[in-house]
Amino acid sequence: MEIIPSTTKRQDNSLLMVTHLSQLLYYVTGFGGLIVPLIIWLTQKDKVIGMNEHGKAVVNFQLTLILIALISIPGIFLLGLGILGFIYVGIIGFILPIVNAVRANNGEAPSYFSTIRFIS
Repeated sequence: MEIIPSTTKRQDNSLLMVTHLSQLLYYVTGFGGLIVPLIIWLTQKDKVIGMNEHGKAVVNFQLTLILIALISIPGIFLLGLGILGFIYVGIIGFILPIVNAVRANNGEAPSYFSTIRFIS
């Protein structure tokens, strides 16, 4: 007798919302804003409808923010222009996860502008 695994996916908008909001761990603990969404995405992408799309968007967004912050460090020495990069990362990194968590809870696709697609 052969056991066939169940491939049905469930609709779980609250888990999608938690995936987006888990990015805010940077502001609470100082770390975990990339690791927690990555773990949620990798473990749930085959079980939850839309998790693959939302998880990729979150990971790409976090990697883009990290890259902008790394580029901004030497940019501080160039007339202080790197400070603008840190301000951008701080504001956009706080607002967009909240906006996209609301969108995920409503069943809409994520929308992170100015994100580099590291994972497609």
